[in-house]
Amino acid sequence: MIIAGVEEAGRGPVIGPMVMAIACIDSEDEFKLKTLGVKDSKLLTPEQRERLYDAIKDLCKFELIKISPEEIDAAVNSEETNLNWLEADNAAIMINKLRPEKVILDCPSTNLKAYEDYIKKKLDYKPKLVVEHKADVNHTIVGAASILAKVSRDNEIKKLKAKYGVDFGSGYPSDPITLDFTLKNFDRYPFFRKSWDTWQKAKRHGPQKKLGEF
Repeated sequence: MIIAGVEEAGRGPVIGPMVMAIACIDSEDEFKLKTLGVKDSKLLTPEQRERLYDAIKDLCKFELIKISPEEIDAAVNSEETNLNWLEADNAAIMINKLRPEKVILDCPSTNLKAYEDYIKKKLDYKPKLVVEHKADVNHTIVGAASILAKVSRDNEIKKLKAKYGVDFGSGYPSDPITLDFTLKNFDRYPFFRKSWDTWQKAKRHGPQKKLGEF
């Protein structure tokens, strides 16, 4: 049976894209991923993720989708959709393309059944779906997808920093470097998610606000 895992990286940052990944493998070969040390990307060092990234691409069929800040803002500001459904839409695109027999998805929604039902409507065939919270921790193949997504997202961040010659930290609002950069540069660069509260506050207060007061 061909099984697949679906995961994202970069859902929370105020800067840069979100990346979604699907990894597919014969269920009889999944142990090879485990033997390599594949697990949830958050449990690995950047060096370990980089090493496993190439190994996963050799063992698995995979797809990656980069979702831009503009697409994310459009979904967040829409009355018809939201960030969860945007993620589900792109998951369905990847599933339909690779057509695994079983798909395990790490669910961003609190409502597992609603998320599963939504994706089913977007699929043009009927694989077995497993929709869970913490699927990246519980299933090696989802861990593989999480590594593909995370390394790809990190590479996109490196490209942005090189292209614009700036250092904005990790891109996450919890990062003081990102927070300070957003406050001072909210209107200068096209890579911000303008629907995020962090960017909205920066726009309201402007660069005169001190970081400690933000």
